[in-house]
Amino acid sequence: IQAAWSLKTRALTEMVYVDEIDMDQEGIAEMMLDENAIAQVARPGTSLKLPGTSQGGGPSPAVRPVTQSGRPITGFVRPSTQSGRPSTMEQAIKTPRTALTAHPITSASGRYGRLGTASMITNPDGPFINLSRLNLAKYAQKPKLAKALFEYIFHHENEVKNALDLAALATEHAQFKDWWWKVQIGKCYYRLGLYREAEKQFKSALKQQDMVDTVLYLAKVYLRLDQPLTALNLFKQGLDRFPGEVTLICGIARIYEEMNNISSAAEYYKDVLKQDNTHVEAIACIGSNHFYSDQPEIALRFYRRLLQMGVYNCQLFNNLGLCCFYAQQYDMTLSSFERALFLAENEEETADVWYNLGHVAVGLGDLNLAYQCFKLTLVNNNDYAEAYNNLAVLEMRKGHVEQARALLQTASSLAPHMYEPHFNFAILSEKVGDLQRSYTAAQKSEEAFPGHVDTQQLIKQLKQHFAML
Repeated sequence: IQAAWSLKTRALTEMVYVDEIDMDQEGIAEMMLDENAIAQVARPGTSLKLPGTSQGGGPSPAVRPVTQSGRPITGFVRPSTQSGRPSTMEQAIKTPRTALTAHPITSASGRYGRLGTASMITNPDGPFINLSRLNLAKYAQKPKLAKALFEYIFHHENEVKNALDLAALATEHAQFKDWWWKVQIGKCYYRLGLYREAEKQFKSALKQQDMVDTVLYLAKVYLRLDQPLTALNLFKQGLDRFPGEVTLICGIARIYEEMNNISSAAEYYKDVLKQDNTHVEAIACIGSNHFYSDQPEIALRFYRRLLQMGVYNCQLFNNLGLCCFYAQQYDMTLSSFERALFLAENEEETADVWYNLGHVAVGLGDLNLAYQCFKLTLVNNNDYAEAYNNLAVLEMRKGHVEQARALLQTASSLAPHMYEPHFNFAILSEKVGDLQRSYTAAQKSEEAFPGHVDTQQLIKQLKQHFAML
């Protein structure tokens, strides 16, 4: 029984290739003229869309659960990769546990509108500032006032177009010599999805004034364009000018982790801790890597360090419980999970804790307790594909074939990127003599995890059956 988290991410690609068979001349011309054209196939090791092709020799899904895009799950929740960007509308509708809501797209876009709403109380008679009546040209000539007004419009009101108009007028008044306004124009272009225009503004600002923030914004643009190698080079150039800057080292580590190059990511996270030994993200990611590398005792030290620093939440105690269990420190396991359940803020977190308690019960051999834990997982989160898969395994042990089949079909439809439900369904179908369904499911399992030896053996066995028929 293996766990795999289901985060949905989408990325663009770096190189533009033209498929002459499927496209007519007009389509080719459109791609050549479009700066934001998306490549259908990226070179291996150059794209975040195909992280499994990286040369870093990352962990397989059998060792470490992966997301739908094929990336290993990280030790730290990052808004940029978990804001819910499914590649198709069908996936968007099916996406569970993305931004703690069933509507990932709307929640991701609405996040910006809520960033500053608590920072300023509006008058009961009307809005604090009526943007439609503002004479932006007049305020653009007052630099100090214009900057404060821009921050209010951009962060509080979330009116990107008005903020862009003000920034354009202000930078014109400053005779294009103020780097700060160029950065703000770049932020507006980024929010509007005009990444190439944003890139030009950030580059121009860097020529005038070398700033760490500008480097970070420019790297965000390259990552959204799916050019991780360009972003890596940018971060390394930034480190030459700002040696030991933690945010730049952490940015490099994140990119390596997303490209499935876990060993390089761990090295850079260790460099982060040399500069700042209280960096929560680096400690959590190194701890997670040690846990999935079969070193729960070392991972436990990192999570205890977080506890000593004052991090006190459900996720930390959940991880402490798992590390204690696999490190055979059973006296602390259940108490850590109890504390995690007490600190859980929503049903998704509660479901995660019950799911891990189910694994603990399986490890102890108490299958009845495991069954109850997985049931409680589904009570709290009805879209938990891993719990459906594990319940199906328990039902198979009891001999309830039809119930197991239904649970596995539910799991595979909720999380098609997981290989476990497909493989289990293939085994189940093969046992009851339904060879065609077994072969179809085994192919899906191989597609999700090409290196799975048991799946390859099953497919070979089924082909021999078909040859005999």
